[in-house]
Amino acid sequence: MFTSRELSIAILASGVTVLASAGIRSAAPALSSTVFDWNSMKVETTNVGARRTVFRSPTATLDELECHVTTLNPGEASHPPHRHPEEEILIVREGTVESLVNGTMQRVGPGSVIFQASNQEHTLRNVGTTPATYHVFSWRSSATPPKAAGTP
Repeated sequence: MFTSRELSIAILASGVTVLASAGIRSAAPALSSTVFDWNSMKVETTNVGARRTVFRSPTATLDELECHVTTLNPGEASHPPHRHPEEEILIVREGTVESLVNGTMQRVGPGSVIFQASNQEHTLRNVGTTPATYHVFSWRSSATPPKAAGTP
């Protein structure tokens, strides 16, 4: 059994934790309507191609909305197959890629849209002879499961 003092301390600690968490979430301003000019995006060279980070921010309705653009050199993969709680939409801008979807590699080209559901294994590989570029949108909301230990 808990004493009244122990119960009071536990309730106070819980309240402080909830308030601190709310303060952390609201510390970042919500993303407002804006334009991200392709020609102004910083290009970061990677081992497999390049990456442009567009934004990563809370919005009025999401805990976090993230967008980046990846360019894969021919024959390269974005990363080994993995899974994470965030859902993702990828839009192929140029090139030909194979995407792991529901356990099957599927080949698609420019204009194609790929949806990766929460906690489903996925990867992407450039199977063409030219660079492949695609836009990635992922989000977290109150319905997003927590990240498992060791997930990216």
